[in-house]
Amino acid sequence: MLTIKRCPTILSNYQEGSEGLGCGRNCLGQCCVPGSKLPLYTFKRRLTIAGEKDAVKDAYVEDITLLDAVLVGQWEERMQRGLFRYDVTTCETKVIPGKYGFIAQLNEGRHLKKRPTEFRVDKVLQGFDPSKFNFTKVGQEEVLFRFEESEENKVQYLEKAPVFDSPNVIAINVSPIEYGHVLLVPRVLDCLPQRIDHDSLLLALHLAAEAGNPSFRLGYNSLGAFATINHLHFQAYYLNIPFPIEKAPTKRVPWKSEKGGVNILELLDYPVRGLVFEGGNTVEDLSNVVGNACICLQDNNIPYNFLIANCGKKVFLFPQCYAEKQALGEVDQEILDTQVNPAVWEISGHIVLKRKQDFDRASEDYAWKLLAEVSFSDFFFKEVKDYILEAETTGEVQTDRRRRKIS
Repeated sequence: MLTIKRCPTILSNYQEGSEGLGCGRNCLGQCCVPGSKLPLYTFKRRLTIAGEKDAVKDAYVEDITLLDAVLVGQWEERMQRGLFRYDVTTCETKVIPGKYGFIAQLNEGRHLKKRPTEFRVDKVLQGFDPSKFNFTKVGQEEVLFRFEESEENKVQYLEKAPVFDSPNVIAINVSPIEYGHVLLVPRVLDCLPQRIDHDSLLLALHLAAEAGNPSFRLGYNSLGAFATINHLHFQAYYLNIPFPIEKAPTKRVPWKSEKGGVNILELLDYPVRGLVFEGGNTVEDLSNVVGNACICLQDNNIPYNFLIANCGKKVFLFPQCYAEKQALGEVDQEILDTQVNPAVWEISGHIVLKRKQDFDRASEDYAWKLLAEVSFSDFFFKEVKDYILEAETTGEVQTDRRRRKIS
C-alpha cells in the first residue's frame, strides 16, 4: 500500500471535528434535508452546447446569465456573512513571464498549521465511508442552491423550494482558490464515492453550459490525484484570463468511431501529457465519450484530473502519477518543500503557492519542472491512450494487466 502525508484542504467549516455531527443542526444529511426548503435553480436539458465565445480569445462575457447572477450574488452574500476562512480577493496573483503565462497565486490562508494526514494513493476506487467527513455533514448555510433539471422545461430560480429527493447542491468552498469557488455535489444523499459516472459528468457539463461564461471552469480530481474527500464532487471558479493549458497546441487523434461528432486530441509541448475532448452533436455525446475515458482510467486504477472549459464544450483529461512518485520517494525534495499538490488547477497552469519566497521566485522553469513530475512517461502514456481509444471504440474497458513505468 502506497501512502503520502499531506495537510488536507478544508472545504467546509464542518470538516474538522465532524465525527458525531449530523442531526439537529440543519445539515445536508438524511436527518435534515428531506422536507426542508432550499434555494432551487432549474435548467433545461440542452441538446447542444450553447455559447460561441472562445475562452482563449476572450474570457469576458457581456451578457450575464441567470445562473451567473445567482451564483455570484449568493457567493458574495456568504462572504459578507464571514463563512470563508480568508478573503481570497486579497491574495496576490501574477502571470509568470514566458511562453504559456503560468499563473502564480500566493495563498497563505490555505496553509494549515496542523498535523498532516496520511492518504492512500494507490487505489483510485474506494468505497464510501460514512464515518469520515463527507458533504452530508455540511451546514445548509454553506449551500448556495440546488441545481436540478426542470420538469417543466424552463429555467428559473426559486428562493425556497421543498426537497423530496436526493438533491444536486452547489456549496461554497470555504478555502477558495479564486472568486466564486464552489463545489458541485451530485445527489448528495446518495453518498456516492469519488468516481465518475455518466450522469454526474453530464450534470457538470450542464452547469458549465448553463453558466455560459468561459471564465467559469469546472475541475475534477480522482482519488490518488489529490482528491481528499471520498464523496463525489466537482470544483469550479472564475478566472478572467485563459488557463495556460487552453493555449497549448494539440494534434488530432484518429479513432474508429468518432461517436457523436466528438474529436479527441493530444496535447503537445506541455509539461503534462493529456488528451482533449471537444465538440459533439449534443452535450450527452461529449459526456459519454469523456465519461468512458474516465471510467477506463479509474477501472484500471490510474489517477486522473480533468478540466471542463469553454462553457462545457472542451474537456482536458490528465492521467497522473505525482502522488505515486512522491510515495516512492521519486520527487525532487526542492519541489516537495513548496508543498504544492498538483491537482487539476495546478496542472492547468494556475499554481497556488503557500510561501512568500516560492511566490517571489516563481518562474516558468519552476512551473515546468513541477508539472513534469505529474506526467507519465511517453511509453506509459501511449499505453493509457490506447486503452482509452479501445474502450471508446468497443464500449468495453480492459483492466490493467501490466507493470507500470511511471517515469
